[in-house]
Amino acid sequence: MGDCLPKNGSRHDMGGQVVAFFDYSRLPILFALRYTFNMAEIGVLGGTFDPPHEGHLTLARAARQQWGLERVLWVLTPAPPHKRGQRLTPLEHRLAMVQLALQGEPAFELSRVDIDRPPPHYAVDTLRLLARQYPAAGLIYLMGADSLRDLPLWHRAAEFVASCAGVAVLPRPGVDLDLNVLEQRLPGLRAKVRWLEAPPMAVSSSEIRRRLAQGQTVEGLLPPAIAAYIVQHGLYRSDGQRLAPTNR
Repeated sequence: MGDCLPKNGSRHDMGGQVVAFFDYSRLPILFALRYTFNMAEIGVLGGTFDPPHEGHLTLARAARQQWGLERVLWVLTPAPPHKRGQRLTPLEHRLAMVQLALQGEPAFELSRVDIDRPPPHYAVDTLRLLARQYPAAGLIYLMGADSLRDLPLWHRAAEFVASCAGVAVLPRPGVDLDLNVLEQRLPGLRAKVRWLEAPPMAVSSSEIRRRLAQGQTVEGLLPPAIAAYIVQHGLYRSDGQRLAPTNR
């Protein structure tokens, strides 16, 4: 692969694997070409999905419908760097639950881009790898308003903004943002943000885990198939028997 590196590319060592990447300073030209020729756009929804819930589905559905996305890739991250040391449900259970969430959603696909590569799994590197898999498509990153608020703290945040064609954002209750302030920290972000129209959902995976551990109801927060899977496998119980420490 050594002779295939573009003149304006670079090499990155990702867990012992040397990967050649395109020079993303040229992305504005590529984006213009995509819009000119009406090329496809693909949504990217990343997360640990511990567990996947109705908020994830609301975000993915709203983004696909309102942005006109060809598909939405669900990128399951085994152990993201910002959650290092936290206890995560074993990957095989999270993978099974994501597959259940995608049932009946033909435009949603599981992406193994993070599962099949060594850590660390930063979103900016995930986007670069997906850009290689889908070179003719614009990548639209999906997130909640709380993630947008924290975006300046992300690893290589400016490069992340340059790497995606857009950012689809779902409002969250209690999260107020000033895009002008974010734009000062991440120039170019404001032009890429599009707010989605959907009922704000005060739901998070951590809140669902807390409720399950305390024996409280999670009705309406989880797809029925996932709720049944959790009961079947005894996940998120207060004794923690089904939880494993992060070791990836």
